[in-house]
Amino acid sequence: MNRTTLFFVLFTGLSLVKCKQATNEIGFNQVLADELRSMAATDQVAAYIPQGKYKELTREQWQSFKDSVFTTHKLRLEQIFEEYGYPGYNLVGEEGSNHFWLMVQHCDHDIDFQSKVLEKLKIEVANNNASGANYGLLTDRVNINKGEKQIYGTQVTYTERGQAYPKSLLDSANVNRRRAEVGLESLEEYLNQMTLMHFEMNKEYLKNKGITEPRLYDVPDSTVVE
Repeated sequence: MNRTTLFFVLFTGLSLVKCKQATNEIGFNQVLADELRSMAATDQVAAYIPQGKYKELTREQWQSFKDSVFTTHKLRLEQIFEEYGYPGYNLVGEEGSNHFWLMVQHCDHDIDFQSKVLEKLKIEVANNNASGANYGLLTDRVNINKGEKQIYGTQVTYTERGQAYPKSLLDSANVNRRRAEVGLESLEEYLNQMTLMHFEMNKEYLKNKGITEPRLYDVPDSTVVE
């Protein structure tokens, strides 16, 4: 084997190794996907009203539990983000990517972290590697946390009757166009979903106030302005 042939063999071998390493770096990570699924299950316990054994906790104990879950998860999410960037579909699948986003939504105690994730999420959405709807939801979350107006109307509060309505919203006349662009349903449909959820979570309280059914918005036939 002459020197030219030897160089070609070595170069080809090194190139194959590098390609294999690159493939492994972006390949599906089942262990990480499983971890995110487990974390998200705990996150949803903390994000919902107390159920099961948690009903026995005092308000202070329940709040302490919630804070502990969100704070502990944030530390692990930050580690994942530093190692992989935003975990997209190629790394953890659609479910795993959604789980990561969901928990970042609950990192309101660290707006800088939410903002960093949002920047990378935008890139992954452009590459069809993450959810546009999740991008819209996190955009609004960050804006509201920064004291700015939201873009898509996903962050809501409630009337005394329990009807959802958006917090401070930019250009409300064209919000459904913007929502459609990122894959969100109409604002009216979304607010009705939030209203129904809020009613179920607070049914006894609302009934004691004489409110026996939720008040919903009319959903227009066409929600996107041409």
